[in-house]
Amino acid sequence: MGAYDAELGAAVERAQQGDDEGFAIAYRLVQPGLIGYVRGLVGNDAEDVASDAWLEISRDLGRFRGDGAGFRGWTATIARHRALDHLRRQKRRPRTSLLEQGTLEIPGGHDTAAAVLEKISTEQALELIGSLPRDQAEAVLLRVVVGLDGPATARVLGKRPGAVRTASYRGLKRLAAQLTKAGAGGVAPETQRTLKDER
Repeated sequence: MGAYDAELGAAVERAQQGDDEGFAIAYRLVQPGLIGYVRGLVGNDAEDVASDAWLEISRDLGRFRGDGAGFRGWTATIARHRALDHLRRQKRRPRTSLLEQGTLEIPGGHDTAAAVLEKISTEQALELIGSLPRDQAEAVLLRVVVGLDGPATARVLGKRPGAVRTASYRGLKRLAAQLTKAGAGGVAPETQRTLKDER
């Protein structure tokens, strides 16, 4: 992560000086992990929540102080807050049906087969992580998907580093047991849910 964080830190510094290309680089480096984390929290609404988070990130970028690793932690904290806000709003309003959601999706101009294969493996991984208790799932998502270290994960979650290490360890141990139980076929049927189902 050292070279990655150095590149990210340099891109953030450029972005703070108004360089659009610097912001684009920072976005490309952070977005994959961030969207994986948010998807683990809110499921299919991850793109919308991540967009809200990036609006806040771009607005407050001038106030950020730190390096590349610090930026990943800062963006994860913002994304977590937006995800929790989203889940609270969902509790108060009715959801659209699956039929309505399907009619709103517009096909894109990309390699569909590759996108489907990537989505299947990502969804299976997130379903497994979503089967964990919430504290373990968030710790695993932040440590493995976003790539934060223990202290940064602890800051995002508002917990002690020792509690985060324990939650990560227990979560990964439970995931290993689930994978062994499910075999090479993928996710065990009883584990197919997301953190959003725990509301």
